[in-house]
Amino acid sequence: MTRRKVIVTIAPTGGMAHKSQNPHLPTQPGEIAEDVVRCWNAGASVAAIHARRPDDGATCDADVYRDINTRIRRAGCDIVLNNSTGGGVHGDMVRALPGGRFEIAWEERIKGMDAGAEMCTLDATTLNLSFGGREILMDTPLSRGRELAAGMKARGIKPEWEVFAHTHILQDVTTLIEEGHDEAPHFINLVMNVHRNFQNAMPFSPRYLQQMVDVLPANSIFCVSGIGPSQLEANVAALLLGGHARVGLEDNLYYRQGELATNVQLTERIVRLIRELDMEPATPEEARQIMGLPRTGTPRPAFAPAALAQAA
Repeated sequence: MTRRKVIVTIAPTGGMAHKSQNPHLPTQPGEIAEDVVRCWNAGASVAAIHARRPDDGATCDADVYRDINTRIRRAGCDIVLNNSTGGGVHGDMVRALPGGRFEIAWEERIKGMDAGAEMCTLDATTLNLSFGGREILMDTPLSRGRELAAGMKARGIKPEWEVFAHTHILQDVTTLIEEGHDEAPHFINLVMNVHRNFQNAMPFSPRYLQQMVDVLPANSIFCVSGIGPSQLEANVAALLLGGHARVGLEDNLYYRQGELATNVQLTERIVRLIRELDMEPATPEEARQIMGLPRTGTPRPAFAPAALAQAA
């Protein structure tokens, strides 16, 4: 009997946490690339990468992403590269609005598409975030969702649709998919348990996860970002529902209560659990087959495995 293959995504950095919260958090290109390669060796097949400035502030600067991507490929690592277009809640990504409010800068977000990754996150969602006493608007009406989706399609990039609630699936994602902005299979990341900071986001429970899975568009596959202490439980629940796994310090800084984690520890643990459930972590090439990469009818991105020799 063939074991089910599970895509393991490692999200090493994110655009929120700081080294002061966990000194193992990689923020600079060399640190991020080294952690990604270690996690690839431990069984990860996709890297969900955020970029940081030299001062650790969040950025979507394509040159920084390109530096990270190149370092990973020069190490002989064929992991699927997924660059964020969400950015973060500090650094280049936030600008002031009238009335003492802030927003995640749209013109910065779209830069994340220009570093040659195979995939990019596509947050076709509008959210109000609360961080450090500030309210930060992530404003993504359908017009901007279309712009991101069209930009990715033109560059041969597969979107990873990122959602925080049922409405994001039923309205934004389903609308854009039905308009033809993505080819099946659709890869959707269900972000749960960030409701204390993201207005209208869902807390995690197995029941809420099942409800979100039940309304996914046809021909979709999914993983779950369980934020904070829900990471392990959410991943196990996702596996039991036929989904895929995502771990990393972007989502959870701790291995267990009171014990700071490393990205490798989190990867190794989920790989052990996948095997205990009689499944098997997918290789990067198997992950590409599951997700439909390279994207049909579009150029292969510069940092796909075919370009390994050029990057070496």
